[in-house]
Amino acid sequence: MKISKYVEDLNTKSTAELNNELVAAKKELFNLRFQNATNQLDNTSRIKEVRRNIARIQTIIVEKTKAAE
Repeated sequence: MKISKYVEDLNTKSTAELNNELVAAKKELFNLRFQNATNQLDNTSRIKEVRRNIARIQTIIVEKTKAAE
């Protein structure tokens, strides 16, 4: 499944790489919201997907920091 491969890929990354990916995902979400507000966005389900990806990234960051303690 596509999501499980994405999560496995996230688990192999370091915390710094995850933070960079989190920033990129938040920028993408901002751009998607802006496009949606100006009626330029065709695939509105992408917003939901990016929000969930942000949550996945944040969850893995928390897991890694708790494991390091």
